[in-house]
Amino acid sequence: MSGEPAIVKTPPNTDDAAGAGAVEVKPAKKARRPSAKAAAKIIEQRIGHTFADPALLATAFTHVSALKSARRGDSYQRLEFLGDHVLGLIVSDMLYRAFPKADEGELSKRLADLVRREACADVAKSLGLDEAIKLGSVGAGAGARLRNSVLGDICEAVIGAVFLDGGYAAASQFVERNWTERMRKPVRPLRDPKTILQEWAQGKGLPTPVYREVERTGPHHDPQFRVAVELPGLTPAEGVGGSKRAAEKLAATALLKREGVTGGNDA
Repeated sequence: MSGEPAIVKTPPNTDDAAGAGAVEVKPAKKARRPSAKAAAKIIEQRIGHTFADPALLATAFTHVSALKSARRGDSYQRLEFLGDHVLGLIVSDMLYRAFPKADEGELSKRLADLVRREACADVAKSLGLDEAIKLGSVGAGAGARLRNSVLGDICEAVIGAVFLDGGYAAASQFVERNWTERMRKPVRPLRDPKTILQEWAQGKGLPTPVYREVERTGPHHDPQFRVAVELPGLTPAEGVGGSKRAAEKLAATALLKREGVTGGNDA
């Protein structure tokens, strides 16, 4: 109709946008995951061994939850069993050569500390082996907890796989590379501080230390004990812990530290 005003559509002012310094934003490209073969190569580099049989490496990282069949033998468990004993033999050999004056008792304590699950888990974390664990369908939080719980097992499975693939020499190289420093500098004390204090006291011609409960505080389900350790001619030292034994160890540690006795730095 001629009486109605004409409607004119105008294009957006592209010049203004350009003048305002507008930048075209492109969607970010998704990072490509490495192929299974490339991922295996990365793990081999971290382990320090190239596998002639890649299936062994894959099995060493396969958790039971990731199996499509009921064959538990296809998980890392059999390799873990083997690796546990291979690790024990290699570390025993390392200790025998490194501590020629140590008796059987000391060697046993050092061995137990070096092959415990926590030590193996520390090695696995230091090498980034947790990134390669194959789990079944679990939630993110559950997956993270599961990875942490099986890290020590995975490390032993890797040792077993290296042993089968490359023999004792290859497994020994892996263990020595990752356990030598731990062997030289134990994370935990090898002897109880109460034992150290008793031996020190005997060497000084003193009687056996006496531990006395000074105070107990806190609720029944979560008590706190304060214990003093006493030796003739010395000021008592105290420790506080969630059990009498823990408090006694801390009291012994405190006295050893005060007297400058080596080996009493940890409870």
